[in-house]
Amino acid sequence: MICSICKKGETSVVDSRPTEDGTAIRRRRLCVCGARFTTFERVQFREIMVVKKNGRKSTFDRDKLSKSIYLSLKKRPIDTETAEKFISKISRALEELGQSEISTSTIGTMVMEGLKELDPVAYVRFASVYRNFREEQDFVQFVDKIDVFKKK
Repeated sequence: MICSICKKGETSVVDSRPTEDGTAIRRRRLCVCGARFTTFERVQFREIMVVKKNGRKSTFDRDKLSKSIYLSLKKRPIDTETAEKFISKISRALEELGQSEISTSTIGTMVMEGLKELDPVAYVRFASVYRNFREEQDFVQFVDKIDVFKKK
């Protein structure tokens, strides 16, 4: 494994254990430069192609999904472990669909539904990008339609 600090491949595994949900192996690594970092090893069941709105296709990239979710969760009170479980849940759900091609709208809807339960602010943030809000009124109309901010 290449060290993210010195860029050399002289690392050793210090600790290895399954993640809490059992979908990956977490490895703590130590480099000869002294840096410590964590890697995750996951099983990829099949290659999923994502069909974009314009018809183009690309390979499903868990890291891209992860980045968009972490962006919506930025500065929110959600710990990394909870976020990783959520991302794994979405990835597993996509694999369990059993389809070789999945539309971006299917992925976006799954993420939005999950974020709605996880964190209302992250839900609105994700929706603003996913639904391409352009003006303040787009936000107002969207928030008026949802009930996550209404007092119970």
